[in-house]
Amino acid sequence: MPTANELRQGFLDYFKGHGHAIVPSSALIPQADPTLLFTNAGMVQFKGVFLGDERRSYSRAVSSQKCIRAGGKHNDLENVGHTGRHHTFFEMLGNFSFGDYFKEDAIRFGWEYLTQVVNLPPERLWVTVFKDDDEAHAIWEHKVGVPSARIVRCGEKDNFWQMADTGPCGPCSEIHYDQGPGVPGDSAPNGAGDRVMELWNLVFMQYHRDEKGALHPLPKPSIDTGMGLERLAAVVQGKTTNYDSDLFQPIIRAIAGASGKRYGASADEDRAMRVIADHLRAISFLVADGILPSNEGRGYILRRILRRAGRYARLLGIGLDGPVLYRLTDSVIDEMKGAYPELERARTTIDHVTKAEEERFLDTLDKGLGLLDEIVAAVKKSKRTVIPGAELFKLYDTYGFPIDLAADSARDQGLTLDEAGFTAALEEQRERARKTAGFAAAKTKEVYSDLGGIVAPTQFLGYAEMDTDSFVQAIVKQDARITEAAEGDDIEIVLDRTPFYAEGGGQVGDQGLLTGPDGVIEVKQTLKPAPDLFLHQGVVTRGRIREGDRLRAHVDPRLRSGSARNHTATHLLHAVLREVLGPHVKQLGSLVAPNRLRFDFAHFTPVRPGQLEEIEALVNERIRANAPVQTQVMGIAEAVQAGALAFFGDKYGEQVRVVEINQFSKELCGGTHCRHTGEIGLFTLVTETGVAAGVRRIEAQTGEGAYELLKERDGEFRALADVLKTNPTDVLAKARKLVTTLKEKDEEIDQLKSRLVSGQSGGDAGPAFVEVAGATKVFTQSVDGMEMKDLRMLADSLRDKHKSGVFALVSVKDDKVSFLVASTTDVCGRFPANELIKPAAAEIGGTGGGRPELAQAGGKLIERAKAALDRIVEEVKRKAGA
Repeated sequence: MPTANELRQGFLDYFKGHGHAIVPSSALIPQADPTLLFTNAGMVQFKGVFLGDERRSYSRAVSSQKCIRAGGKHNDLENVGHTGRHHTFFEMLGNFSFGDYFKEDAIRFGWEYLTQVVNLPPERLWVTVFKDDDEAHAIWEHKVGVPSARIVRCGEKDNFWQMADTGPCGPCSEIHYDQGPGVPGDSAPNGAGDRVMELWNLVFMQYHRDEKGALHPLPKPSIDTGMGLERLAAVVQGKTTNYDSDLFQPIIRAIAGASGKRYGASADEDRAMRVIADHLRAISFLVADGILPSNEGRGYILRRILRRAGRYARLLGIGLDGPVLYRLTDSVIDEMKGAYPELERARTTIDHVTKAEEERFLDTLDKGLGLLDEIVAAVKKSKRTVIPGAELFKLYDTYGFPIDLAADSARDQGLTLDEAGFTAALEEQRERARKTAGFAAAKTKEVYSDLGGIVAPTQFLGYAEMDTDSFVQAIVKQDARITEAAEGDDIEIVLDRTPFYAEGGGQVGDQGLLTGPDGVIEVKQTLKPAPDLFLHQGVVTRGRIREGDRLRAHVDPRLRSGSARNHTATHLLHAVLREVLGPHVKQLGSLVAPNRLRFDFAHFTPVRPGQLEEIEALVNERIRANAPVQTQVMGIAEAVQAGALAFFGDKYGEQVRVVEINQFSKELCGGTHCRHTGEIGLFTLVTETGVAAGVRRIEAQTGEGAYELLKERDGEFRALADVLKTNPTDVLAKARKLVTTLKEKDEEIDQLKSRLVSGQSGGDAGPAFVEVAGATKVFTQSVDGMEMKDLRMLADSLRDKHKSGVFALVSVKDDKVSFLVASTTDVCGRFPANELIKPAAAEIGGTGGGRPELAQAGGKLIERAKAALDRIVEEVKRKAGA
């Protein structure tokens, strides 16, 4: 009986033998495709090829693609655990033809592989075709020999496939497998239950669906097929659920061992183990591909999956006292690392991320589950079956409790959710947030849009040249096009060709000079508001500039060199961060300027000092290697396949520029760089901080800036040595000794204060007092250097000693007055402290209001403080007389 690993390799080998190129799985984050959250099918990495936008060196391909279906159009999250065949993470085996073979060969390959390679009995296979696809029906019946009774015509819902709302699509033919009467369900395809299960989908890619829903024929009809390895393994190994195959059983055994439960003994416990096993695979692969838990986008999907697994772990009795899932991820890595070595490389990261999110969730779960139990009890008591949407939203908004976990819990209790009410409350909150934020989408200025349709694209020559002759195509002043600019005018110039780099990819725009026959422009910034439209922003410093002038464009070489040093250093830093912290690190933003660099990246904890030292050392080691910085233009898919890092949301054309630094780094990048790393000179870290949850920021300097920074630090160090009156080499020892001395002095002061409070000092420790109305005593005392906490201790001591009275204490320390009035319980009704303090506060200069501590900068504070004590006595006398 073949293992899943053998089936995966056998599938690849079969199609390789039929002229297909084996293409490695792409990442779970679709590259340069903002329409998808995750790679959800094998064809995603070939989308550009299907659309005719991209060419490959092969016309036939085969792959085993890692996929996630837990968000967006294709979302199987809610079904996981309740069926034997749905998963959040799965592997899709697929063969592809890009304008090569079409329906007949695709059908023939599929049938031959299933019946002759893995030896499935033909009599247990069913075939479905799109209702109007007579061609496919004829091939199955007459060319392959499938009986007409086992070929079913189906509608668009079941047999017309599309990856998303827009993109490649077409009719499809599915091969289904009948697992036999022992499995509950209908005995024909697309029915209820799991008896007849879809195994392989052959998509005949003929169309592209646009934003309006219209279908357009693709340049060349193509083939896209997909078969879940999990389903294939279960069928070939004679199992009726995917979870009984060798892909899941080692993971389930680890879960059973951790919980002390036996798989197969209880339907509820089996479901919990299946959910956890599935989710552990998704968690491991998502983190290995650089995704971290967050409150939006992909990170939110990961958080939902992790928390759902955590809830089911608690149902098994594990994870009640602390994180447990992070230990179980090892079972996934050990089983899958052979096919996906990135899991082994990310083992430590997967462990840390999972554990940290579990700890966060345990707090949420404890609070949220208690409230959910109360809500469920109230619903049942009122004999309702639906949990109100408002209650769900409160649970989500206040405690961060995921609605899918509430749905799972409700289902277990026989209840449903008012999801419409929840969604309405959520949208209402989002609308309030949008109004509060007040943000609006940036729009391209009308003048720039107009220019885009008039002027020729600007040719960028800045990778190779710093000076060039150019032609003035347009001049813009105050958002209007003009034909001539005079000295002092702030303008924007559009040239036919330029060496000036336009701001982009985090790198600031170039500065320099534009020199014409009758005038000079100092360029202060270069921007690109639209593709191929370069704007040189600056001021006319001499003479006049006219549309149509020929001029010389000259980039400031010092500033450009600074930007190039910092940009190349940013690439080195990114690579080193991934090496030291883990492959989850990815760029989330950057600033590359001539004098500094800033790099924002995904990471879940502050970077430790020792790690920062290692990062700085490794970057400088790469610099000293003086490795060549090479660039190459190639197709986007080819670049990503070659290992170049691309960033989701960045828009890439058919051809991209790859910047490679020896074996250290390879990224898609349009910026300017050094020719060798040695040109950077020196790299120095300045700060490492957090800017958002899961986002860290490093600021650094290179070259001359790094040298100046070190020189400044050295100057400050020497100045510190002078202040401490010691040699620079002895500063640390002297500082430590000084800190120890200060600590001893603080302890001595505290001891003196305690003696004063307890009346044990050698001086006048007792307060002055006067009797009011023959019975009530008012005790007043002024002491220096005390804070409020010291006065409270003194007041407590006096009350213990004198039993009855009003106590007024004042102290001045560091230009701050602390004033306290306290009354014992027997007199507080007649002389409430909060009223007595008001006139005293006015005497000192505060606003009163019963506040015991008042600050008054400058002035004769001690005299005022003592006068305030006299006011307290007068106020008590006044009240006593009343």
